[in-house]
Amino acid sequence: MNAITIVVASICILLIVYRLYGTFMAAKVLKLDQLDALKQTPAQKLDDGQDYVPTNKWVVFGHHFAAIAAAGPLVGPILAAQFGYLPGLIWLLVGAVIGGAVHDMVVLFASMRRDGKSLSEVAKEELGPVAGFCTGLAMLFIITITMAGLSMVVLGALERNPWGTFAVGITIPIAMAVGLYHKKTGNLKLATIVGFAAIMLAIVLGPNIQGTAFGDLLTLEKSTLALILPIYAFFAAALPVWLLLAPRDYLSTFMKIGVFAALIVGVFIVNPEVQFPAFTEFINGGGPIIAGPVWPFISITIACGAISGFHAFVGSGTTPKMINRWSDVKGVAFGAMLVECLVAIMALIAAISLQPGDYFAINSSPEKFATLGMETVHLGELSKEIGMDLEGRTGGAVTLAVGMTYIFTAVPFFAKMASYFYQFVILFEAVFILTAIDSGTRVARYLIQDFFGDFIKPLKRTDSLGANIFASALACFMWGYLLFSGDISSVWALFGVSNQLMASIGLIVGATVVLKVAEKRWYMLTCLIPLAYLFVTVMVAGYWMVKNVYFNGANPGFNVLNGILSIIMLILGVVILATSINKWIKLWKIPQAVLVEQSNKEVA
Repeated sequence: MNAITIVVASICILLIVYRLYGTFMAAKVLKLDQLDALKQTPAQKLDDGQDYVPTNKWVVFGHHFAAIAAAGPLVGPILAAQFGYLPGLIWLLVGAVIGGAVHDMVVLFASMRRDGKSLSEVAKEELGPVAGFCTGLAMLFIITITMAGLSMVVLGALERNPWGTFAVGITIPIAMAVGLYHKKTGNLKLATIVGFAAIMLAIVLGPNIQGTAFGDLLTLEKSTLALILPIYAFFAAALPVWLLLAPRDYLSTFMKIGVFAALIVGVFIVNPEVQFPAFTEFINGGGPIIAGPVWPFISITIACGAISGFHAFVGSGTTPKMINRWSDVKGVAFGAMLVECLVAIMALIAAISLQPGDYFAINSSPEKFATLGMETVHLGELSKEIGMDLEGRTGGAVTLAVGMTYIFTAVPFFAKMASYFYQFVILFEAVFILTAIDSGTRVARYLIQDFFGDFIKPLKRTDSLGANIFASALACFMWGYLLFSGDISSVWALFGVSNQLMASIGLIVGATVVLKVAEKRWYMLTCLIPLAYLFVTVMVAGYWMVKNVYFNGANPGFNVLNGILSIIMLILGVVILATSINKWIKLWKIPQAVLVEQSNKEVA
């Protein structure tokens, strides 16, 4: 098996799906083109220059893609390569086509129908107060865990890496300068060119700071980075969306798409051999990276890239407040999900192009790797070329950087540029994760204001500086605590279960909205089919983790707090599903034409 076969087949499948299934969802199920002529989007209706801002569809796509395609599509497929290349590849394609793209589209649509409200508020209005309360509480738990899980990947990539820390940090003032210039002049093209060139210059200048006093200042330990990230996120969440969040998402999208386009070209030139078997010995469990069996954990480890609940936060948070036309929903939501799937497939290829011994040496602790009976092949040589010790750098980010560097430097022209390729990949990984942290923390701020605002009325005012600051600080403290006190093995598994539970909740809300707006009731199956699989998967995985890991004192992952959080979330999921089924039964008794008319009046 070689990588070209996987890439060509995947691109063909995704293009066909976008053209056929995406058009069906847009034209038949959600009827987006009709809405353009009938109704303003929330961004047009509630334009405030702060959160609700009508935005160019390509900028919105850039923001949305950068926000959803963070660590998940880069890290999940790499960690899941432990099972072999085939389980991850199948889940990515099937999950994205049947589940992820539909989920993202219906959640974004559902939020826009309700003036860009958060999913908890949408659930309350669509399903009733019980489901709304449970959804809001579940979302608070899940967004907190998600931010910690995503941030954990940055720690491993930037730890004692001044070059990478400088390149990532400089993107903040660059993005703010781009945002200010575009706001003042409206010249997006020039702002894009200068901003992207400045980011590339940072990569080139990076080696010069190593060994200097400034470089020593940026040589940070994990514990220091774990404090810096929440502080940065606080300011990113509190600043206007046009100043930092949107321009950096937009610029980083060029970087990410560009890098993976280059990787696709590199795969065609080098045509690397797939070094992994279709299935490894760890499919029944007991692996050094993921302790559980291939099912349900393939669908838990790989979230973003297939289907991800984190997308529901973005799709009911920042993005619905920026869409300028209803018809843009297809490209922004459905299209971005399929592009993210391709990104995840390329990340998987980068991992499985490595020798298994090299892969497991990077992703396992030295103690665990010593028990596997494997030998490294090229890792020592790669460590020397890159200028860093690569063994035991768990979390997936380093594996992706090493795998891509291995492919690129096989081209003779780039053979002496291993260190630059490595740091560039670390940069774009970290930037994308930080853009997700930007968006996720802002979404957490919205959730806190929506949820606690029912009890503390002034907190619900999104135009209040004090309320915004308090909610942003609380959000950062909650996920910052988990980040500071956890590790990748404990946090990522908890993130996976909670993230897919959130996707199940998104599909529940989406199914309800489809039932209320579609001309044919069977269109509801577009949400119910992926929901049935995902909900069962989450329940099985959650139970397995609680029983075998979190409440098992003999397991290194023993963590009572994680176990309690898991149980609470699973109970909330069952309550939400039961409440929703009761609601669906009531709605089913109403003639469809009458139901559609009533639903349109609800949001008129």
